[in-house]
Amino acid sequence: MKILYTILASAAILLMADRAPDMNIRNSYTLDFLGACQGISLQDGKYYLYGDREVGVMREYRLENNTLVYQQKEYRFTAHDSNIIKHPTGLAYHEGLPVFIGNSVRLNKEGTSWKALIYCINWEGFLKTGTLDGNLLNTIHDDVCIQGTRPEYVEYKGKWYVATADYGSRANEVRLYDPAALQKAAKTTESGVLVRKFKCSPWVQNLHWIANKGILVLIQNKTEGRGWRFTYLDLEQSIERGEEKVLKVVDLEKPDELEGFTLTNDPALGIGVSSSRKENISLLNLQWK
Repeated sequence: MKILYTILASAAILLMADRAPDMNIRNSYTLDFLGACQGISLQDGKYYLYGDREVGVMREYRLENNTLVYQQKEYRFTAHDSNIIKHPTGLAYHEGLPVFIGNSVRLNKEGTSWKALIYCINWEGFLKTGTLDGNLLNTIHDDVCIQGTRPEYVEYKGKWYVATADYGSRANEVRLYDPAALQKAAKTTESGVLVRKFKCSPWVQNLHWIANKGILVLIQNKTEGRGWRFTYLDLEQSIERGEEKVLKVVDLEKPDELEGFTLTNDPALGIGVSSSRKENISLLNLQWK
């Protein structure tokens, strides 16, 4: 009986791993004028890359011949010439729902004290004017978080939530916020904002939701500030268990700081971005079983 249980358990692990892809790096190249790139978001065929240059900045690109081509559109996270979102760390967009952008602020050089802010913005207005002037709807202190905030929309049991995660070395969590409550809140500890949460592994830089598979990807570093790691989770099982249900962990041999990732419209092709000044963009092959 013990042997049978071991065989069944091993088979279950292999079946879970088959839900997630193998990955490898196709090629890397450099995109300038993003400062330290912090993330990438695909919306209606447009790729928005954001970073912390002299101010928080976002630029629009198209994917042409497997290369991101700048569309001569730059947006600044400023209002009245003040740098509002200095270190953008997540962009939560879903059609018909409020748009949120994260900002993780280190308060001491040791990195033991952080202030995490989530901004609700008028997305259409921001894309039209290129700044947050008149487009900043609300600023929310993410005081539930342990270290930093990185919002991304996910779907759970037919409803959309804003997920975020921590970056620290211990006590990390993925948390789900109600977007309607979040957009009106002053802080995330207010009643009705936090809906569900579960424990997760450390060094999460960003999140990516794969809706047709029910998979949440933790975009991580292997150690603090270094290395590329992708952890594929079954979101529903993770929530029900209260801790991450790992389908697969993929480590790639790049030594810099992975910051963001998105699948393209081709599920066999992804794009990873890092904070490096050179070769900060990598095309990734994905082999789904």
